[in-house]
Amino acid sequence: MDSATFRTKVLSRHLHNPQSQQSLIQSSTCLSYSPPDQSEPILFDTQKMRKLMDGHHWEHRDMVYKLITQSELFVPRDRGGRVFVSPDYNQSMEQQRVMTMKRIEYLYLLSHGAFDGFLTAKGPENELRSFALADCYGVFDHSLGIKLGVHFFLWGGAILNLGTKRHHDKWLRDTETYKVSGCFAMTELGHGSNVRGIETLTKYDASTGEFVINTPCESAQKYWIGGAANHATHAVVFSQLEIDGKNQGVHAFIAQIRDTNGEICPKVRIADCGHKIGLNGVDNGRIWFDNLRIPRENLLNSVADVSQDGQYLSTIKDPDQRFAAFMAPLVFGRVTISSSAVYSAKIGLAIATRYSLTRKAFSITPNGPEVLLLDYPSHQRRLLPLIAQTYAMSFAGNYLKRLYVTRTPESYKYIHVVSSAFKATLTWHNMRTLQECREAIGGQGLKTENRIGQLKSEYDVQSTFEGDNKVLMQQVSKALLSEFVSARKKKRPLKGLGLEHMNKPCPVIPSKLTSSALRSIDFQIEILCLRERDLLNRFSAEVAEYQAQGVSIEKAFTLTYQTAEDLGKAFADLAILRTFLEAELAESTGELKDILSIVRSMYVTTTLEEDAAFLRYGYLSTDNAAVVRKEVTKLCGELRPHALALVKSFGIPDAFLSPIAFDWVQANSWSAVRN
Repeated sequence: MDSATFRTKVLSRHLHNPQSQQSLIQSSTCLSYSPPDQSEPILFDTQKMRKLMDGHHWEHRDMVYKLITQSELFVPRDRGGRVFVSPDYNQSMEQQRVMTMKRIEYLYLLSHGAFDGFLTAKGPENELRSFALADCYGVFDHSLGIKLGVHFFLWGGAILNLGTKRHHDKWLRDTETYKVSGCFAMTELGHGSNVRGIETLTKYDASTGEFVINTPCESAQKYWIGGAANHATHAVVFSQLEIDGKNQGVHAFIAQIRDTNGEICPKVRIADCGHKIGLNGVDNGRIWFDNLRIPRENLLNSVADVSQDGQYLSTIKDPDQRFAAFMAPLVFGRVTISSSAVYSAKIGLAIATRYSLTRKAFSITPNGPEVLLLDYPSHQRRLLPLIAQTYAMSFAGNYLKRLYVTRTPESYKYIHVVSSAFKATLTWHNMRTLQECREAIGGQGLKTENRIGQLKSEYDVQSTFEGDNKVLMQQVSKALLSEFVSARKKKRPLKGLGLEHMNKPCPVIPSKLTSSALRSIDFQIEILCLRERDLLNRFSAEVAEYQAQGVSIEKAFTLTYQTAEDLGKAFADLAILRTFLEAELAESTGELKDILSIVRSMYVTTTLEEDAAFLRYGYLSTDNAAVVRKEVTKLCGELRPHALALVKSFGIPDAFLSPIAFDWVQANSWSAVRN
């Protein structure tokens, strides 16, 4: 019997089966769908959890959310109207750029100065407030967040941190009021992560008291400069500084690139970088300088200066230390990127989880009802571990912000290491999460209005800007190795970069793991400490072995990159767990502490399951790895009743989600089409 005949007979039996006919009659009745809020339990205080996750300045966040969601009530049509409720996904690049600027104009001009104090107010609380507001702008529109970030945190931050009082007095208030629009001209066509190798050249002319900035070759053109293509009037230009024929290394200068009418200044050429896969609301441009002259005072001189007669002045004599001191204050870019990546993951998970709590498919019993997507163990495996990881990374982002705003010169190295590790880890997590959410919502993920595909395109850039993630992880490992080798040479305990645990006896992992052991805080810390300790020893031994063979330290690093990447991940995972425990232990008792304990265990067991290093280097036996896998499944079942509450605690306004997060049948109905 051929396959077509066989299939015809099967269908015929179904059609003549009374029970099947009854099933067809029943299935013709439309199923009811409603937002998950009407059917799913809320078993803990989501507002309290949201405050714990956001970490700071909830009232300011809510103020921004209100400004955005109610913008159409306040903006006259002749001032742009509906600047926040209009979708961007069906607009051209030029329209998106115009819309981004309208949003900035609204926030500043029509909301009583939303940026007041961003740069001129002093103290950690003000910086935390600025971070909180930046989170919110990025939650709604990544282009808006980046455009503001370039202006305030890159241009303004460079003046604040690399400049001195003369620069602060002249530029900071004008930056807050948008009398100037700034950009950050570091990256070049030929150099990105390797800032030390940039080719733009600046010489000092003592006869006129001016610096002369020049683009000596095509690879030296400034590239991907946000704000440069259309709007920026000024730029912080990173350039090699040459004094009397001697290269003094990379320094930063303030250069005007447009006049008050928006015309490009003489001796400056600007071109558009063109359409991108995302982030088209930001006008990235390219800049060439044709011996542009700027005043001597436009050198940002917190690290080094040049006198009127052309003497190079710096209290830091070692060029390497001077370069490190010069670059240290610029880590705030990685701080904001880390935080925004977490909020993007929250949006994707909130949409995908809410949809999975109302969308049904198939049945698991004969003629039984269809089953909610999130009641399938496989679907729980897709989303719930990612929710736990997002919780962990929220706490990590908050820790990084607090670390940055309480910085001291002595803490810059540690901040650099932590920000590098977190920026790479959190942005990788974001892209992985968005892809999983896109697949978890099926065909709806292809619709741009459901946001997840758009978010993937918008946030893809985070993996490479402000430092390529692979390079950042290698920087983390090199810093750890430097501290490790220094301590051994001086025969002193390790006391920096979070390595103090290596002064204690090596943890011993049980030969046979149990569920209770896997959920123990002591075990979770010990196994992550063991991995970092062992990998640091391995990395040190591999580099030393190459050096003993006559290989340079630089080449030894390139040959040991795989161990370096494993070590960087080990450092990040342990640091993230510590921030989770800090947040969890702040909740001494109650329902939040109980649910956080489950979420933390999900984060750690997922880490053990997913990182091949635990099996590769023998930290887990194959039997124990199987126990870990079963525990993840068990934890999924325990988190399932809390799924809605967990994503509601992200605090993302409903207006920032998508139609499928609510009544997606009504949103796709014929009446919705007609209206």
